[in-house]
Amino acid sequence: MQYISYYQSPLGKILLAADRTGITGAWFKDQKYYAHGLDAEHTEKSTPVLEDAKRWLDLYFSGKEPDFMPPLHPSGTPFQMEVWDILRQIPYGTAMTYGEIAKKIARRRGIPHMSAQAAGGAVGRNPVSILIPCHRVVGSNGSLTGYAGGIDRKLKLLALEKAPVEAYFIPEKGTAL
Repeated sequence: MQYISYYQSPLGKILLAADRTGITGAWFKDQKYYAHGLDAEHTEKSTPVLEDAKRWLDLYFSGKEPDFMPPLHPSGTPFQMEVWDILRQIPYGTAMTYGEIAKKIARRRGIPHMSAQAAGGAVGRNPVSILIPCHRVVGSNGSLTGYAGGIDRKLKLLALEKAPVEAYFIPEKGTAL
């Protein structure tokens, strides 16, 4: 059984979902893949895990790096889970490229190469926005592409973390906008 609750962030309403193990989803109301993976039957109810997520988000949106992480329980393919694990290791206020993620996976698997596009596809399917920081992933040239919550939100999240946003840019065209 999944439980849901809503969180009003400075960047828009966020739907939070959790099961008995941890947070299963965090989606901005109008984002791509909204509520993807949410059980058809779910209950709106406050749970300790959802309250922990809200407390974490309160700290985060106040401009502080939270010193704890609520339990997470996203559902995905083994490849997606591997990518999301790497996302969780990107330090607050920094960014990593899709290519760097692909290289890390290739090293872990002992293979010579992994597609940055494949890594990007998994990043984009991250069901737990912000807590699993897919907004910290940028193109190899510093382009801010591929955020399901919207490029403007991605830029604001990076600025909130005091990341060097002047090093990034919004491309004029592209398939990941």
